[in-house]
Amino acid sequence: MAALGEHTHHIKIRSTQMEIPSAAASGRDEDYDRKLKDAQQELDRIQAQREDLERKKNELEELTNRKRTFLSQQAELTEKLTSALTLIDRGLFEMRQESEDLEQCRTCFAAHLDRIQKLNPEAWSRETLPERLEKAAMAIDIASDEYDQAASHFEGSRSAPIFGRPSRRSRGGKRTSSEFMVNLRNGFAFNLPILALGGFAIFIYLVR
Repeated sequence: MAALGEHTHHIKIRSTQMEIPSAAASGRDEDYDRKLKDAQQELDRIQAQREDLERKKNELEELTNRKRTFLSQQAELTEKLTSALTLIDRGLFEMRQESEDLEQCRTCFAAHLDRIQKLNPEAWSRETLPERLEKAAMAIDIASDEYDQAASHFEGSRSAPIFGRPSRRSRGGKRTSSEFMVNLRNGFAFNLPILALGGFAIFIYLVR
């Protein structure tokens, strides 16, 4: 009986000794799982940072491309608008200048027309006819020359069709037409007071 009891006690000791390694192995497994989980979380964090950096890089590249495109379009449109404004200003200046020249020509031509229409050889006496015809022909020549000078001045402009081509009898060419228009602009050639006085004096001289 004593031997049996001792054998039973020996089995219990061995059972306790077997349980200790099992608990240690379980602790190691838990520590390994924890470390593996931490490592996986670190990898996930690094992957998230990498994806975030990649996203920011793509956004920066897209923003840079948009900025480059904008600067290119800005420079191109700036050049176009600047060129257009320069041409518009030049065109407006030329149009205003041409309009002023046309106003001067109209005043001049209206005065010539008024004088020419008042010439009536049928009403002149035979005695005064030669002298008056000579003066009338002179008035016609002056008006014709100034018309041709104006036609030469406006040749090549948008107002050219008004006058047609200068006739062959025009003298002085562009130099004469330029001087003619300079005189018109400066008011030394044909202005209303002088035209009125001159026209009235010629009319009185012709009808006396």
